[in-house]
Amino acid sequence: MPDNGLITLASHHSAKDTLDRLEADVKRKGMTVFARIDHAEGARDVGLALRPTELLIFGNAKGGTPVMQAQQTIGIDLPLKMLAWEDAAGKVWLSYNEPEWIAARHGVAAGAPVKAMAAALAATAASAAGD
Repeated sequence: MPDNGLITLASHHSAKDTLDRLEADVKRKGMTVFARIDHAEGARDVGLALRPTELLIFGNAKGGTPVMQAQQTIGIDLPLKMLAWEDAAGKVWLSYNEPEWIAARHGVAAGAPVKAMAAALAATAASAAGD
C-alpha cells in the first residue's frame, strides 16, 4: 500500500482514450458512472492552460455500502475516482486512491469488501491503461 494512498500506473493511451476505456469497462461490469470531468476543458473555459486531465467518478452500491456501514465517513471518499493525466513529458498516467488506504483513513479494517474493491480497481485500472 503506498504511503499516501495513491496508486499511479503508466498508460499506453492518451488521457482521453484511457478514460474512454475505463468508462467502458466500468459500465460493462455493471457499475454506475456518476460523472466525467475534463479538468483541461474547465481550465480552457477560464483562459488557463492545463495538460490533458480527466476524472471519472463511478461506483457500485453493492460494493460501497458494506464499507460505509462499517464507517459512514467513508462516504466522503466514495464513489470511487480515477484520474487520467498527462505529465510535462507527454506521458499519460492513471491514478486512484487505494481502497485499503481509504479504509485505514477511516479506521476500518481491510476486510473482504475492501479487499474485493481493491482487486476490482486494480484489474480495471490495468485494463484501461494497458494494451
